[in-house]
Amino acid sequence: MSRDARNLTTMPNDGDLEKSPASQPMTPAISQAPSHTSTLIGTNAGALVGDEKGKDKEVFLDQSEDPKRLPKARKWLSLFIICTAAICVTCDSSAAGFTEKGLQESFGISHEVAILSISLFIAGLGIGPLLLGPMSEYFGRSRVYIASYFFLFVLTFGVAFAPNAPVHFVFRFISGFSGSAFLSVAGGSVTDLFADHEVAIPMAMYSLSPFLGPIIGPLFSGFINQNTTWRWTYYALLIWQAVEFICLATMVPETYEPVLRQRKAAKIRKETGDQDYYAPLDNRGRSVLQAVIISCYKPFEILAFEPMALLLDIWSALLLGILYLTFQAFPIIFEQVHGFNEQSTGLTFLGMGIGMVGTIATQPFFRKIQRKRAEKYDGKPPPETRLIVGFVGAILVPISLFWLAFTTYKKVHWIVPIIASIPFGSGIVFVYTAVFTYLVVAYRMYAASAMAGNSFLRSSFAAVFPLFATPMFDRLGTVGAVALLAGLSTIMAPLPFLFFKYGARLRQHSRFASS
Repeated sequence: MSRDARNLTTMPNDGDLEKSPASQPMTPAISQAPSHTSTLIGTNAGALVGDEKGKDKEVFLDQSEDPKRLPKARKWLSLFIICTAAICVTCDSSAAGFTEKGLQESFGISHEVAILSISLFIAGLGIGPLLLGPMSEYFGRSRVYIASYFFLFVLTFGVAFAPNAPVHFVFRFISGFSGSAFLSVAGGSVTDLFADHEVAIPMAMYSLSPFLGPIIGPLFSGFINQNTTWRWTYYALLIWQAVEFICLATMVPETYEPVLRQRKAAKIRKETGDQDYYAPLDNRGRSVLQAVIISCYKPFEILAFEPMALLLDIWSALLLGILYLTFQAFPIIFEQVHGFNEQSTGLTFLGMGIGMVGTIATQPFFRKIQRKRAEKYDGKPPPETRLIVGFVGAILVPISLFWLAFTTYKKVHWIVPIIASIPFGSGIVFVYTAVFTYLVVAYRMYAASAMAGNSFLRSSFAAVFPLFATPMFDRLGTVGAVALLAGLSTIMAPLPFLFFKYGARLRQHSRFASS
């Protein structure tokens, strides 16, 4: 996996991509300084700086301070915490699917209204990166993690103890908004911690985390809601969030190089009294407000003027919409057709989870293909080569959904539709890997904005699809409804093949894509 492809599930701001180690590999400090600067020396603060008056006194990190040189155990512990924290945020979205009956009884609302507990949380996840994405450029990743999880934890109390439906729904939205800040920068820490030759497996593990979360949610939520009240779903999440918050605050270090350099420069200025020492972020050309404004409009500009980005975003949005629609569809298929109880229905999502985890085993195969493509193009393969993994996903998803559709009859054993969902889990990961890496590489200068637009669109689909699931299944039946979704995914399936062939030609006429 190339360094351009690593932030697969995060939506950093454009400044992050330009300055992070993912795009600028860290080298010894002396090699980074301009040739016209003074001799570089060490100081008691550990930085290498110019020491002659009037000369450039830009501060760099020593090799020993490079986050990639942290002890291996510390790096893998940080990765584990980041992955589980990402799972926790997205798990929060789907766990609400099994609280709907309890919400109806407690608040006297309809089933359609109760579904808003899922939809509003996902809406918060989609809107959040537009406003919160630039925060790591100014405050670092660690502080964003801590603030995000603190507010997620506090606001979930409002969800768990809500006295009525409006309060519950308002807190669901703003808690999703808070959790989105973590997801918007988390992938960057993985590329900060691991060098080029060792980042593939860690990034593959992190990339799966936001997809596994929605699968894990029903597994425990089904058991809780069958045996106790819906509020215990959120009590359990509060406990998990508290543990993640403590781990993030105490065990995950700051890894964002520009912020580390800025803090070091401030320390040197304080110790020496010399105000000439500086880091690039000290000369930042825009304010937080300006960064937020750009983060809000640039993604929609790309969606409006880039047909390739728009179509790929719609494709990925459709698949996430289908994934979240299953939280309404599986209870219909397995409870109404096969007579499952709630906790057994929650276990039916294991099929998709197995498919997702299984994609890790394919990493060496696709890396080998990418290396051969890189050799063919003298180390500079076109962005379209990133779509090859999407070929597999484009084929697996429709096959899986058609298989699922025609095995939802009561006379078919219940294990068959669960097995049919396995390729869907794998396919969705392959599609997202292709779309994310293509957007990052093809829209290199605007990669963060392209990813933020993708996040907004797919979250919009994921928020809306569960709302029409029940009417669609009531009218079309399980076979017709799932077959309709399979047909939609079939219509979108040619996209990676078409863009693989014609993408380079289309990019020549693009306002934002690299040619």
